[in-house]
Amino acid sequence: MDSGSAKTDTAGGAGPDTRKMLASVIITEKATTEPSTVINALIRCLQVPEISTQRKVNIYNVLQEIIQQEGELEDQGVQRLVAIASKEMRESLEVEGYVKAEVASDTLVALSRNHFNLVMYELQHHLKPLNLTDEFVIVTLAKLANGNVFEFMPYMGITLATIFTMLRLTNEAKMCQVICSAMETFCETVQFYLRHLEDSVYPVMTEDQFAMKLFPMYRYFVTVWLRNHNPEVKLGVIKSLKPMLTLLLPNDDLRNQLYDYIPLLLAEYRGGLEALFITQVLRQILETSVTTNTPVPQMQLHTIFTELHIQVCSKAPAQQQYSSQNLAEIVHCFIALARSYPKELMKFFLGQMEMSQEAIRVGTLTLIRAVVSAAEPRMNVRTIYLAIRVVKTTLSDTRFKVRMAILRIIGQLALSGYQDRIKGWGLKYVSVQLTLSTYKLTNRRESFYQRDLEEKMVHKVTMDTVRIITSSVSGMTNEFWLRLLCYVMETDHTEALTPICISLTNLVEHQPRTKDVEASVASKSRHVDLPAPQKLLARLLVLMSSPYKGEGRGIAMLNLLRTLSQSIAPAMADMWELEIPLLVKYLEEHTEFTWNQKTWEDKLIQFLRNSLKKTRGSNWSLRLSKELNNQIESFDSPSLEKGFLYRALGFTLATGLEADKVETLLLELLYKTDYGNDFDREGVILCFGLCARGQVKTVLNVLHDFEERIQESEQSWQIGAWRKDHPWRRETVKGALMVMYSCVASYCHPQMLLTHVDTPITAKIIHHFSSSCQDICLKMAFLKSVVQVTDAIGNIKDLEDFEFAQKMSLTGIIIATIKAEPTDSLVSPVRTMAIEALSHLSSLKPFYSTEENNELMDISIHSVISLQPPLEDNESIQTLYANALQALEHLMEGLMQRQLDPKGLQEMVHLLEKWILSEREGEREKAMNLHLHLLQIHVQSVGVCIPLKLGQFGTLVGLIAPRTCDSHTRTRMASMDVLSSLLDLHASQTCSLWGPSEELELAKCKEDLQGLDMEEIFSASSRIAKKLCENIGAMDLWHDKASVTWIGTFLQRRTKELEDKVAEILGAILVHLPVADHPEVRRLLIEGILLLAHYHQETVLTSLLRQPLPMESHLTEVWLAVAENVPFARTMLRGLMGRLQARFTPRANATSKADIWRLAAVDPLMTLCTVHLLIQKMDMDDKVLDLFPDLIYTLLLQLSGSQGPEAVSPVLKTWRLVHMRTLPKEIDLQRITIKSMKLLFRRLSSEQLVRTLEEQGVWSLLQTSSTFLQGVGLLARFCMRNMEGYRQRLSELVLRGMDSDVLSCRISSTAVCVEFMSDPVLYQEKLLKPTVLMLEKGVDQEDEALRVLSLRALGNMALGAPKKVRQYRKLLLEKCLGSLREPVVTSVTSEGMEALAKILAELREGDVGSSFGIISERCRAFFDNESELLRLKAFVLFGKLGKLVRISKKHFFKEEVKKAWIPLMLHCQDPCSEAAQACMTTMFQCVHFWGWKALENSPGRSNTSVAEEMTVFQMMLCSIPTQKKPAVLYSFLLETMTYVNSNLPRIRIAACDLAGIIMQQMPAHHLKKLDFPALRNSLQELQLDLDPGVRRAALETLKVLDTCCQHQLLASPEGIC
Repeated sequence: MDSGSAKTDTAGGAGPDTRKMLASVIITEKATTEPSTVINALIRCLQVPEISTQRKVNIYNVLQEIIQQEGELEDQGVQRLVAIASKEMRESLEVEGYVKAEVASDTLVALSRNHFNLVMYELQHHLKPLNLTDEFVIVTLAKLANGNVFEFMPYMGITLATIFTMLRLTNEAKMCQVICSAMETFCETVQFYLRHLEDSVYPVMTEDQFAMKLFPMYRYFVTVWLRNHNPEVKLGVIKSLKPMLTLLLPNDDLRNQLYDYIPLLLAEYRGGLEALFITQVLRQILETSVTTNTPVPQMQLHTIFTELHIQVCSKAPAQQQYSSQNLAEIVHCFIALARSYPKELMKFFLGQMEMSQEAIRVGTLTLIRAVVSAAEPRMNVRTIYLAIRVVKTTLSDTRFKVRMAILRIIGQLALSGYQDRIKGWGLKYVSVQLTLSTYKLTNRRESFYQRDLEEKMVHKVTMDTVRIITSSVSGMTNEFWLRLLCYVMETDHTEALTPICISLTNLVEHQPRTKDVEASVASKSRHVDLPAPQKLLARLLVLMSSPYKGEGRGIAMLNLLRTLSQSIAPAMADMWELEIPLLVKYLEEHTEFTWNQKTWEDKLIQFLRNSLKKTRGSNWSLRLSKELNNQIESFDSPSLEKGFLYRALGFTLATGLEADKVETLLLELLYKTDYGNDFDREGVILCFGLCARGQVKTVLNVLHDFEERIQESEQSWQIGAWRKDHPWRRETVKGALMVMYSCVASYCHPQMLLTHVDTPITAKIIHHFSSSCQDICLKMAFLKSVVQVTDAIGNIKDLEDFEFAQKMSLTGIIIATIKAEPTDSLVSPVRTMAIEALSHLSSLKPFYSTEENNELMDISIHSVISLQPPLEDNESIQTLYANALQALEHLMEGLMQRQLDPKGLQEMVHLLEKWILSEREGEREKAMNLHLHLLQIHVQSVGVCIPLKLGQFGTLVGLIAPRTCDSHTRTRMASMDVLSSLLDLHASQTCSLWGPSEELELAKCKEDLQGLDMEEIFSASSRIAKKLCENIGAMDLWHDKASVTWIGTFLQRRTKELEDKVAEILGAILVHLPVADHPEVRRLLIEGILLLAHYHQETVLTSLLRQPLPMESHLTEVWLAVAENVPFARTMLRGLMGRLQARFTPRANATSKADIWRLAAVDPLMTLCTVHLLIQKMDMDDKVLDLFPDLIYTLLLQLSGSQGPEAVSPVLKTWRLVHMRTLPKEIDLQRITIKSMKLLFRRLSSEQLVRTLEEQGVWSLLQTSSTFLQGVGLLARFCMRNMEGYRQRLSELVLRGMDSDVLSCRISSTAVCVEFMSDPVLYQEKLLKPTVLMLEKGVDQEDEALRVLSLRALGNMALGAPKKVRQYRKLLLEKCLGSLREPVVTSVTSEGMEALAKILAELREGDVGSSFGIISERCRAFFDNESELLRLKAFVLFGKLGKLVRISKKHFFKEEVKKAWIPLMLHCQDPCSEAAQACMTTMFQCVHFWGWKALENSPGRSNTSVAEEMTVFQMMLCSIPTQKKPAVLYSFLLETMTYVNSNLPRIRIAACDLAGIIMQQMPAHHLKKLDFPALRNSLQELQLDLDPGVRRAALETLKVLDTCCQHQLLASPEGIC
């Protein structure tokens, strides 16, 4: 076996994993029979020098399995194995050696279970005092202690003592960690041993003995190793301290010594160690000090307080992973400290509170809350008293986090059983916060979103605190209870009502009140009035109308009502006990998404009605009405609550007993209503109607009294005297009164209605309308009133012989109203409402006569049919239009009910006859639809069959039959439906044969009528007339070929003479072409089309382009035939381009028939599809390629038009509506245009250009309106570079496009010109001058994009034609300067400055002239602009101006530099990095204008940061004038201080810093001139700045100011500060 192993090793490889597993299993099984043999063999393998490390690891693993399996082995083999494993465990620990040492250590541990002494002897042999042992000796000892607790205990003392001697010799971090880990294991082993002493057979060691041996090591760990710089060592030490302290702290002698090392632990908080582990050790010490009643020394308290408090109040470092757990541990530490030193701790907390920093206060209050919430044993009363004293010192703090912390403490006091401690101050504070947060939330501003969010948080915590208090505090003061109740009554923040109501319910349930609420409160709280029961019920009822608002306030309020039922109304209590649970159940079964508002309001009204029944005979309902009336102004209009309020008020008033008091309330309601508010007006109207159910006479008296009081007459109408805040309009009140009367009619009792409907109700309605101005609103109010009154009468079941006396008066007014409406337009629903009113009136007695019926019908039909159809994009008018038609149909149906015989039908149709024969398509269509509706009503309504006479039938058919060939499709369809109905009616009345075959034929005819071919339409009409199917016979192929041959021959001979018939001939060919099956026939037909196109191109083009999309196959064949003839296709392409370009050129007048066809509207989408097809299929010769510039220009213009309002032409709106269905997505203007452009570039055979366009994403840019101009620029740039042969023609086309009347065309052409101006092409082609003149016009346009592009193009002249800049300098400077003047448009102004910067680079000082000063002035004006872009361009342009300066402008520009110097120095720290960089560059360029050589030698850049560099530069700058020109410093300071109010925080910081530097450098005699109070006030105001950087900078400058002030005081005793 020995040799086998050696051979295997020599072979040098191990088998796969499965082979190793099999070998291990075989060896293990072998060991069960011959353990000694196997172990000896494996030991010998371990001694082979050539064996690999992995092989040894495998052998050790096998040995461990055998040891676990066999248990006790032979001593000799065990000794050999122990020696070998011990040796290999202590060898050099490299990567592989570490694994081998670890497995050898595990083998020794496995042996120790049955051979402990042998293993322990070996390990102790290598564990010698004052001699640093190997790492794995310690590791193995720890494993032995953990696995053999009782056997190891005799060796524990000597092991600890020996390891202690090694501590000073340990320098490596790894060894330190090993010892710490081992000590952790040893301590846990000792703890286990001490817990199971009764199981030990060895001599017993006491806990104190172990503690004495551990203490030196603890001391060394804390004093030496804990100060190690290696964080891993620190972490190992801290983790080992906790088990060590478990053994050390119970020792009374050692405990005080352990306290001495607490400062060393606290010091580690400021290192990089995880704070959690330190806090856990401190918690262990502090809690032990409490349990043993041996507090930590008082001299250490402040340090402990401070360090732990900092951990709570400061933000945890980013590397701290357990910050939340650490805070929890710290809380336990403070609880322990509070138990030992409550007075000292609270004194410390009080001192922290005095610092007034929010974080410190919040942290301190959080700790106090934790102390209050401490579990058993609870804190003593003295500690709680001191804690409350600390809390009271912060009650005036208004910061939201502090307020929330105090509220949480109050809630915790209530939860922890200290209810008596919060009565008074605590409850008052909660009440104040509830009121304050509610006020702030209801009066919030949109610009203070953060503050609103904070107040919401405070409000939520307040509500939680109220809930806690009300559910836990017993013996609650009545004042707090009353405050909560008043809050429900007064607050506008209704979202908070749910928790308040729940809290009030809890209070009442937990504290049963033996007396009535009023009496109880009156005895204890005289300063607050309890709301009346009616007021409380009214408030809760109205709020419950929106039960799911505020987290479901409905259920909470219902429960509160139920709880307070005895206090509110004892008579209702029993009923409420039954009904309120049913209401609660309804709300619980629904959600805010499933409930029904009307159903719920009906339930509440029923609840109110049942409640009021219980108080009959008392004034309860009247008092409730007053309270409901008082609450009207508390709710917004419109709102669900206010709508329900009006409804509830009406029901309540209806039950009132005292009519005079009801009248008073109703009059008050009439006077205070804002009739200009639709919601309030409708609410009052509903209220009066509901009140009329039980008080109709009272309501009518009130209305009459109101009319008399406001002196209703034509001479005087002074309504505004009563309501100055709502100046009523006379007509508005009249309209409201009319609807109010009709609403009274709708709701009052039927018998009462019949008594009062004629007089006063209808009479008053007519009077108010007749005496008004009769505007649209009044007409609508009048008509609404008529409908309501007639509906109310019609709903009475037993009318008997009642006749409506006012019917004819109302009819006359309505007819006059209809006639007054415009006949051609529809602007209001008055017409519809009037016709509806006639419909309702027609059903009442006395009935209209036949003549009156016909007159009403004629007037109504004329009013509706004459209307023009509305546009598709006007939905509101479309709705009015549809409603008017529907109302007319209803009126016809109602009037026809009085005359259902054929004569009546014929008379109705006779009224429609003139409209059926109208010249207008829309009128014919509407008349036909009305005819159809009349016929359907007649068929459905006739109970007894009265047959039509032959003359009548013929008359009806004769009127309709011609309409089957109407030019309007929908009219043809309607006429077909009318004929079908007439035929059905005639067949049913005459019993004639009319079978399925006839029905099928009519259906086919109807389908044919939907087409556009007039021949087919005439044929279908003829078939309808004959009522039979005729077979016209089939033609064979030879007949077809003969026909088309004749057509071709005729066209060849006479085509020039057929100008007037071309469209008709082409139409006939296009009709037959799709159905021609034989290819030869199709070819001949297409040749005919091409022949026509050769002589009459414009006519043929127009006809072909007016075909529908998508392009059908026969049309595609025509264009493919065109593409085969290249010269003809080139001609057609020019014609197609002309059609596309016509959209962007002024419309010309036609001078010939060809011009008429050429100028006819065609679908641009069809034109584009045709262009794409021709480009795709044509052979590209040189002559075709000559069209490339025109094609690409035309397509680009088309694409530009699709980005603006020209995107959809009139053709797209009308032509397609008739001819096609919805187009596929890929067929639209933009996609087809870009697709054609791509194809055109590929046909040029320029692969590099095509690839470049794709890589640069040009096509994607052209697809989006926001990037379209960028795409145009890139396309122009690449075309200019890669297609030199087309540059001249493209330039001419672009110049022509810039002169277009279409804005999108001018913009796109100017975008191309921007690229052309940066190249010499325009100058070389002699096109520069006209281009410049066009750009000059573009700069003066109103469109922002066109102005920007024009300025950019003018600036690019410096790139494309730099030598011409001086020639055009006057124009260039004038236009660029014009863009800098007011009003400032950011994009235009920035482009103007950039163009100026380019132009100035090509000019000399003298060329600029007087513009030099203007440019400088405008630049300085933009230095402090809010736009980062304008500041950047201004700095760059000012620098360019400085480079231009020579001798003549040097003095002038020096003064400009002085004016601009402070802004330049400050904006070097501009928040925009690019602007700051440009500013710094410009400033250093302008330094030499000061003439101070020290500044000129200052470096422009260094390795320091920008801020440090600027500080050094500013100090140097300010130090120079101190001796030379101190007055400069004074002016600098004054100008700098103006920037402390800048809108930019960075500029405010820079201004503060610069002001400080200037004051430090300012001479003493100039300090006297300073206004120190004003400076101090300015800087102190900055202390309130929101930006912390500004506050710091201002504070530093204040310090400098104070220093200067003190120096001045010393120099001048009388003082200036």
